[in-house]
Amino acid sequence: MSKFNLAMLAISVAALSACGGGTSESRDDPPAARGAIIYGTLAGHASQAQIDAGTAASGLQPLSGKAKCEVDVRYVYYMTRDPHGQPATASAGVLVPTGSDAACTGSRPVLLYAHGTATQRSYNLADVTNNREASLMMAMYAAQGFIVIAPNYLGYERSSLGYHPYLNAEAQAVDMVDGLRAGMAHLKAESSTKPSDKLLISGYSQGGHVALATHKIIERDYGSEFKVTASAPMSGPYNLVGFGDAVVNVQPNAGATLFSVLQLTSYQKSYGNIYGSPSEAYQAPFDAVAETLLPTDTPIADLMAAGKLPADPTFTKLFGTGGLLKDSFKSSYASSNFRKALQTNTLLGVSTRRPIALCGGKADPTVFYDLNTSVAAADLKARGMPLMGAYDLENLSTLPAGVAGQTVYYGFQQAKAAAGSSVQAQYHGALVPPFCNALARGFFQQVLAAGL
Repeated sequence: MSKFNLAMLAISVAALSACGGGTSESRDDPPAARGAIIYGTLAGHASQAQIDAGTAASGLQPLSGKAKCEVDVRYVYYMTRDPHGQPATASAGVLVPTGSDAACTGSRPVLLYAHGTATQRSYNLADVTNNREASLMMAMYAAQGFIVIAPNYLGYERSSLGYHPYLNAEAQAVDMVDGLRAGMAHLKAESSTKPSDKLLISGYSQGGHVALATHKIIERDYGSEFKVTASAPMSGPYNLVGFGDAVVNVQPNAGATLFSVLQLTSYQKSYGNIYGSPSEAYQAPFDAVAETLLPTDTPIADLMAAGKLPADPTFTKLFGTGGLLKDSFKSSYASSNFRKALQTNTLLGVSTRRPIALCGGKADPTVFYDLNTSVAAADLKARGMPLMGAYDLENLSTLPAGVAGQTVYYGFQQAKAAAGSSVQAQYHGALVPPFCNALARGFFQQVLAAGL
């Protein structure tokens, strides 16, 4: 199997149509309902040949398989609520299988997908030409007969919110539910391919946390509207407080300076008590810009060159001279409101009635497997939740028996070897995602075939 290069998965589809502006409600009128569609359109189309050309060139095809379906790329702009319950807008990509194959016709299962951490404000999962995660979702799921509804999240793309509620479990689940509502309504009104009543939930990295939170909150609050069939969170920071303790006190994870900006801004805007002013948390000169820094379409390298982020390509310089945060923030962390916010958004103790599988790689330098996937799996198992698998790409014995597990395990080892000296840099963002998605799709197909 050749080295995975997801950037090569770009598929030539029609350019996304320009979309209109925000809402125009009068201040005297009630806000539009959650999930109400402001704008929805067919934005592009990918043929089977185009999809297969992309997966063949990238090396993904042994995992994805050849496309069974063509894919309509749809875009939906909808109403949701911010962490304070105020009206806000967000958008989603909706990838829809079409064609004559039996896998592409009739009512199709819906995958509600939560994306990983993005620093780009314009991040858009309807842009399958330029967005690697969108092209992966198209090849792995939509081209195999799943409808994919993938919210871009509040604070991204054309959202009206000026920040992103990063790792705010309740707020992100609300956004996901509203994106699901809008996507389903758009399909029922505009698409020849219709959604079935089978709802699957997945997401990667940040999206793994969002996926587990969304599974929990749909069953808790929206059970009369949606029935979860199964979920497969991948490489998520489920144990935020334990993970945070390690990052602050032991070893910053790869990407820590970026994640910290997003997280501190999210919790300050959501809860209002993380600090009195940014200078209480951030070192100068970062304190002057941190609250409005991310997400942005300015390249991260340019932000570092301009002195707006620490000049550290590993993104691990949290403390000390030239670090992002003050040492006083570290010394007060144990009793801080920031740590309390991490505890609030930790997803241990989640109860689920429907089957769940987790996936990740034990050597992950970005979201530590042992502190997150392992801990979450042990917690679910100890409380008798329907955990069907905790897949570790580094451990064949944890993977499905037979050819499926062996294909994933040995393919992953080969992909790591091909990455050479850059394996650590590529591990979380490029190497793990296709293999965990292959396992997640297999798990979903197994659940659907068994009628669970």
